[in-house]
Amino acid sequence: MKPWRERLWALARGQRILEVGVGTGKNLSYHPRGASITGIDVAEKMLARARERAARLGCGINLLEADVQALPFPDSFFDTAAATFVFCSVPEPVIGLREFTRVVRPGGQILLLEHVRIDRPVAGRIMDFLNPLVVQMYGANINRRTVENVQRGGLIIESIDQMGPRGMVKLIVARPGKK
Repeated sequence: MKPWRERLWALARGQRILEVGVGTGKNLSYHPRGASITGIDVAEKMLARARERAARLGCGINLLEADVQALPFPDSFFDTAAATFVFCSVPEPVIGLREFTRVVRPGGQILLLEHVRIDRPVAGRIMDFLNPLVVQMYGANINRRTVENVQRGGLIIESIDQMGPRGMVKLIVARPGKK
């Protein structure tokens, strides 16, 4: 996944950047230098590991506990918001995506690297069938229709790149819709 993460973060622009679902900090080494980065996660234990990684790497990042479904930032605050493999676990992904529209300035960008439901009849049905088991074991949904959720969240899609086998991983570049 390293090349996918590198590719997403190479697209990030602007001075104020939000990473949602920073987790243990796997993306820290890819963040653009010189930008003011804020990373959030719902799990304090993950943030503690991200803080350790940031200290090892010498990254200046503001890490805080927060939920993408209710971001604690003012409207139009960020130039870019990004998430990697996050919206499979967000209870109400459309609400979180609407929050991206709220906190990213007009003309800003939203970058998403997400695994999604394969859009093929048999594979999609298999993913639907297995999803309850996967959620129970790992907490992540394998059958989210993330592209549709992005649109339902009011974002305007600029591009979608197929990154994984059979289109299972997508790099979505979007911008805020009307506020």
